[in-house]
Amino acid sequence: MERIEQLIVGGACSEIGRLPSERDLVQRIAVSRTTLRRALTMLAERGVVTATPQSGWFVTNAPLGEPDRTLLSFTEMAARRGVVPRTKVLAHRVREATFDEAQDLRAAPLAPVLDVERLRSFDTVPICLDRSVIVLDRSPGIDAADLADSSLYQRLEALGTRPARSSFAVEAIAADDREAALLGVAVGAPLLLGTETCFDAVGRPLLIGTTRYRAEAYRFYSTMVRH
Repeated sequence: MERIEQLIVGGACSEIGRLPSERDLVQRIAVSRTTLRRALTMLAERGVVTATPQSGWFVTNAPLGEPDRTLLSFTEMAARRGVVPRTKVLAHRVREATFDEAQDLRAAPLAPVLDVERLRSFDTVPICLDRSVIVLDRSPGIDAADLADSSLYQRLEALGTRPARSSFAVEAIAADDREAALLGVAVGAPLLLGTETCFDAVGRPLLIGTTRYRAEAYRFYSTMVRH
């Protein structure tokens, strides 16, 4: 069991928190499958790992993150980990774009946008606070879509608009009073702030957004090449 925990600490799990297959673990640790399963069961009883019928074993508190060069929704990441995604809509309004938003979205001045803020959770554990500003004339009907306990990307696709790629930047910030209360952390606790611009298949910006993650709940993966 200690050797399995060492693999977890050493980062053997994937970007979505999945442990290697039982066959791979047996080869890495050099134990029988019976011994491995007994150890995994003991770790599950301690809450370290969780078993899912179709997807295998997952590290319970592994940081959230997309695989490198892959654009996934929060709902899709939850499904890959075998947990239930929860979404609470905190704010939802149609308004005019600000000057800066119109520039970032390459939209007309004062273009109508949907401004939506949501609290995203895995089961009952809050993970992130998400705010998106969406150009309505590029995603007609999204303002009437139900975004509680659902994927924004999937709603956009259902309306005929496919998010194709995203530019994403990450920085560290400290939680203010409101963020701390919503995310269940102390005031001043570290958060990871992700800033996104999402584009459709022809390169038009669909939305801009910010996501505030609990620091221990998100890990950013990237491949960098030296030229």
